[in-house]
Amino acid sequence: MSRVQSLEFAVDGEYVELNQLLKLVGIVDSGGAGKALVASGEVSVDGKVESRKTCKIRPGQVVTLGNVRIKVVAA
Repeated sequence: MSRVQSLEFAVDGEYVELNQLLKLVGIVDSGGAGKALVASGEVSVDGKVESRKTCKIRPGQVVTLGNVRIKVVAA
């Protein structure tokens, strides 16, 4: 059983786009790779699969991908 890796990301502003969040925390190398990952259906926001690549992620939301959990907080 693999352990969940919990990350915290402080968003500077009102929101961060989902594909950019994946890039900023180091899961993917580029925004384009982030968009492809979201399109694959492997990314969830607050427990629901999210297919909108540039969906606005706000403080308080949790993004999960495989065994990685990213909690977004206000900066």
